[in-house]
Amino acid sequence: MGKCPDCGEWNMLVEERSAPSRADLATRGGLFRRREVSPLAYQDIESQTEARQPTGIEEFDRVLGGGIVPGSLILIGGEPGCGKSTLLLQVSDKLTGTYGKVLYISGEESERQIKLRGERLGIKPQELYLLPETCLERIFEQVDRLDPQAIVVDSVQTVFSMKLESAPGSVSQVREVAGQFLMLAKNRTVPVFLIGHVTKEGAIAGPKALEHIVDTVLYFEGERHHNHRIIRAVKNRFGAANELGIFEMTGHGLEPVLNASGLFLNERPIGVPGSVVTACMEGTRPLMVELQALVASSKYGTGRRMTQGVDTNRVSLLMAMLEKRLGMDVLGDDVFVNVAGGISIDEPAADLGIVAAIASSFRNIPVDERSAVFGEVGLAGEVRATNQASVRVREAYAMGFRRCVIPQGNLIGLEYDDGIEVIGVRNVSDALDAMF
Repeated sequence: MGKCPDCGEWNMLVEERSAPSRADLATRGGLFRRREVSPLAYQDIESQTEARQPTGIEEFDRVLGGGIVPGSLILIGGEPGCGKSTLLLQVSDKLTGTYGKVLYISGEESERQIKLRGERLGIKPQELYLLPETCLERIFEQVDRLDPQAIVVDSVQTVFSMKLESAPGSVSQVREVAGQFLMLAKNRTVPVFLIGHVTKEGAIAGPKALEHIVDTVLYFEGERHHNHRIIRAVKNRFGAANELGIFEMTGHGLEPVLNASGLFLNERPIGVPGSVVTACMEGTRPLMVELQALVASSKYGTGRRMTQGVDTNRVSLLMAMLEKRLGMDVLGDDVFVNVAGGISIDEPAADLGIVAAIASSFRNIPVDERSAVFGEVGLAGEVRATNQASVRVREAYAMGFRRCVIPQGNLIGLEYDDGIEVIGVRNVSDALDAMF
């Protein structure tokens, strides 16, 4: 069968021959010592809230939920060249001072290449051990001998087990390797970091079970033409999901960016129609980002829709609402929407900012540069309340904004500083009147 019946892609099926497991390997359970376990009463289990260990890299700790939990299995994926190995080499340098011995397993680079990168980053770890090995059984032999306190695997797709005959990177190999490292992490209470390859669609390569096995899944994002990199937590058993960490790629490695809103608003144009600043939340972190819209008359019968950083279908829905409720004839025009800085926004609170940017470009009237907006917009033109409104307003005030247009439902119990004017609106018509 040349074509996959599920995804429709050609030549994607790989033959895998099932072979019985070798008895000597199966009895040893992955070549590392297992501890005896027995049922424990819930009230007799000690709390682990104080066991979280910070790495010393603030943005990385934020994404993990405050630090590394002993015995956690963390998967990091991202495009080639975005900085995964660089970040984990910096993390390994910090962990040697916190934990002790750190074993860095590399299946793609030699120890000399890793040492060359470390010299470029200016790190001098004392107890960092490099192991260029891809055989899982031989890796566990070195783990038994060295007894490290943290392990980094770069990458999980290159490691293979001799118990299986399939090639490295296949579905069965990736599942087996991840499962063995999971048992190693849990039985020895050792944090394990796995670097994963991504497919051309941007998802982590291998079976979806790989993301179910691990405790935390981090995606490394970043435009090739921008210096900043974004780490997004899409799954975290020990902290908030959808948390965000922002780094800047420099000659000395990845540096944490503490003032993320200032980074995205650094080159914002003033007095230009179609530019609106909205307050969005990424996990527990408020971000002020600039939404840009351009409405131009179409040369053809059907208008074009192009978006960058926001959902195209959501923009089309909001445009239909503008035409039906406010009489703006925008469906026949070419409409382009962009989120400046290369960040992606997927929360409904950005709806009012998108509507304001499109209306500003359509009317060719700029929005006051000291005004910020946020709110969810429904098909009836109503502006619905969003979560964590006080945090968004305070972040707007900290970034120098003095007016904030928010949903009327968020005014109840809102906490903000006296230096900012907060305007509550019930529908899109009131919101546009307040902004223009």
